[in-house]
Amino acid sequence: MELVSFLGTGSAMVTKCYNTCFTLSNGKEHFLVDTGGGNTILSNLEKLDIGINQIHHVFISHRHNDHISGIVWIIRAVAQQITNGNYEGNLTIYCHTNNIDVINTISNLLLDKKFTKYIGNRILLNEIYDNCKLPILDWNIEFFDIRSTKELQFGFNTTLKTGKTLAFLGDEPYNDQLFEYVNNVDYLLHESFCLYTEKDIFKPYEKHHATVKDACKTASKLNVKNIILFHTEDKNILNRKKLYTDEGKEFFSGNIIVPDDLDIINL
Repeated sequence: MELVSFLGTGSAMVTKCYNTCFTLSNGKEHFLVDTGGGNTILSNLEKLDIGINQIHHVFISHRHNDHISGIVWIIRAVAQQITNGNYEGNLTIYCHTNNIDVINTISNLLLDKKFTKYIGNRILLNEIYDNCKLPILDWNIEFFDIRSTKELQFGFNTTLKTGKTLAFLGDEPYNDQLFEYVNNVDYLLHESFCLYTEKDIFKPYEKHHATVKDACKTASKLNVKNIILFHTEDKNILNRKKLYTDEGKEFFSGNIIVPDDLDIINL
């Protein structure tokens, strides 16, 4: 069974949920997408009953601290399991070359040598580039440059074992240059910083983010079947699902999914 399990759903400065990151899972193994900004990544993995020794593939989309900083905790946890003889195989971290430098730097600054000694032999940093295709677990993953306006950033798409398609656009709005990667997909994972009706409060456009209205209009234009909205503000998190779904329905007739932290989506 293929699943998306959300470890976090919030944007950078949230306090009522964790930063956006998730796993794409085949039931036994888990492809981790981004890591958030702290060791809540480990507690949320535990809450979802995902063992660190079930993670052998991690993708870091870009170097903003709410996406990359948690990798230090993943490396430490994996290294400890290697030391204890409880981790089979290698951990591969997929990211562009700038992020490889960042991960090496912060790991060497923050982790003891007993952990970092595995980087390069059991913990591998694999450079990705625009349009590169790699087999990860049961899927052929195609990584692509999202044409960020702020920071070099990658997304990906894939075809699931069911034949359904999925695309992840990172944490910026859809760019028309990405049409071939996302048109007609069954599942589009799209950031949605806030409601359009609250744009004057949260100022998403100043941060190069989209509103619910923007994301859902994009999904409609691209003939997407399901849109998953994440990377949001958290000021009214108890009502977020209803508020975001209600606004989105005005612009998109497909299925709108607004996950909370620890929600699991069957694909």
